[in-house]
Amino acid sequence: MAQIALETILDAVEFSVTRSSGAGGQHVNKTNSAVIASLDLLKLKIADDKKSLLFKNLAHRLAQGHILSVRCEDQRDQKSNKDKAIDNLAFILEKALYVPKKRVKTKPTKSSVKRRLESKSQKSDIKKLRREKF
Repeated sequence: MAQIALETILDAVEFSVTRSSGAGGQHVNKTNSAVIASLDLLKLKIADDKKSLLFKNLAHRLAQGHILSVRCEDQRDQKSNKDKAIDNLAFILEKALYVPKKRVKTKPTKSSVKRRLESKSQKSDIKKLRREKF
């Protein structure tokens, strides 16, 4: 987590718990082990340029225009689900803040173009020999 500190995320997150679905047997029916972590991007204390990048890249995932929610119910206990939800939020934020390097267009060198064309003409000659009849 290089781009946003974990403490910064934890300050802006609200947790709610619900009944989990899926595996777990009778235990699932009597404990609230599923965790929903809701991150309010407006409360996140980061630079404005990073915040605008988050809004742009996460627009399809935001509820009410500024809340990012993650539900985790993989584990049997609430603490493990809470830790996993925080990790998922951190991963989503890190991925949204990634800016790919600008690609620099390059031209092939003259010698590489020449080699490629010579190779093509050699292949062409070989194929011509295959189809000619003696």
